[in-house]
Amino acid sequence: MLECCTLGTGGALPLPDRALSSLYVRVNGRSLLIDCGEGTQTGIRKLGWGFRCIDGLLITHYHGDHCSGVPGLLLSLDKAERRETFHIWGPVGLKRIIDGLRVIAPALSFPVELHELHGEGEEFSLIGLNITAFPVNHGIPCYGYRLHLPRQGAFQPEKARALGVPMAHWKDLQQGATVNGVQPEDVLGAPRQGVSLLYATDTRPVPEIVNHGQGVDLMFLEGMYGDETKRPQALKNRHMLFAEAAELARQAQPGQLVLTHFSNCIDDPEEYLPNARAIFPETYAAADGQCFVLQYPKE
Repeated sequence: MLECCTLGTGGALPLPDRALSSLYVRVNGRSLLIDCGEGTQTGIRKLGWGFRCIDGLLITHYHGDHCSGVPGLLLSLDKAERRETFHIWGPVGLKRIIDGLRVIAPALSFPVELHELHGEGEEFSLIGLNITAFPVNHGIPCYGYRLHLPRQGAFQPEKARALGVPMAHWKDLQQGATVNGVQPEDVLGAPRQGVSLLYATDTRPVPEIVNHGQGVDLMFLEGMYGDETKRPQALKNRHMLFAEAAELARQAQPGQLVLTHFSNCIDDPEEYLPNARAIFPETYAAADGQCFVLQYPKE
């Protein structure tokens, strides 16, 4: 099972009921964040899923509404007495940005390891998720992320018995351990269908979103502007309209499209949903603190 929560759904400027961009993702008690705008700490405390369990941060790009909350996050992790390494991924220039932000958070109880992204389709793993970073089009280096939670094959007890594995050690095999020379793959069936999500904000429509978003269970895209009257601003600032995000979803066919990162000129995102649903009916507008659960498909 994969859980996620939109801690902040605002773009550019925070509002009283809309913090800046951040998504909290949790798998089996371990967590990561995508972006860390102003208000992220408050959103985590309201959510109640904890700080110490957050193992890393994926930054899409270095505009302030996506990374201004980093010093506070690091200080909260320190107050939670974290000791394990904290990992941060981001575009070229990551060290300069984090070093600058850490001027006000210089001494921490844990090491911070930085991972700079350079190209198309970079892959890495964290909290049991297989993560792919891909570039989008925002005028400065900016990345979207695809997160996939794989699911191993079903345990086959008849194979374990035939190989002489005591029942007391079956759980060890299911958890990836080798028992008396027997490998987990010796007693597991073929890998089963996992769950996945895609997150991409601050971009014009690009084929990479469709390519990496094919068939994901949940797709988070920006809904910076609600209707066609804002197209000049969308083109100038390299953002998307509701309808443009929905068209990408129509091509990629995710289970659901969730719009986030709303301009402060949008008071009520629900007002503009018809513009997206006319193209991709399973479109929804996120709110701060809204949670989503992705379950493995039933067999």
